Amino acid sequence: MDAIVCGIDPGLGITGYAVLRSDGQRHEVIDAGACRGDEELSLAMRLASLERDISSIVEEHRPMAIAVEQLYSHYKHPRTAILMGHARGVILMAAARQGVKVHDYAATKVKRFMTGNGHASKEQVQQAVKVTLGLDTAPEPFDVADALAIAVCCASDICRNNAKPVAV
Repeated sequence: MDAIVCGIDPGLGITGYAVLRSDGQRHEVIDAGACRGDEELSLAMRLASLERDISSIVEEHRPMAIAVEQLYSHYKHPRTAILMGHARGVILMAAARQGVKVHDYAATKVKRFMTGNGHASKEQVQQAVKVTLGLDTAPEPFDVADALAIAVCCASDICRNNAKPVAV
């Protein structure tokens, strides 16, 4: 069974997204890119812009699921988690408005799935995505590579579970 899945790596400055068609083993990239926030705009305007971008992607591709990286926090950078939380909330709202099921994935689970190492570097994930998807070049920026990895992980889970999405 082919599934269309959207993977999203949330961020306020750059949000990576990827849309894949997958049977769980073979993955075809339908669309991938980055939504970039204008740092000159207020937080509210940046979030509104991100919501429009994500809604547009979901409307165009009609995925059966959206996979989003879970929120994590590092004690040295609590502000980063807060800003990512704002972006993530807007993404969840856009998905809910269009009735698309959302799956949360820890970065360590995605890294382990793609590379065998839950603490792989951004470059290792980027290369694993390139090889897994048969791409000529590694996807850039890292946010797009991460979104592709999240989508591959989710698509594999969905197809392995006979198209019965499970929350992770």
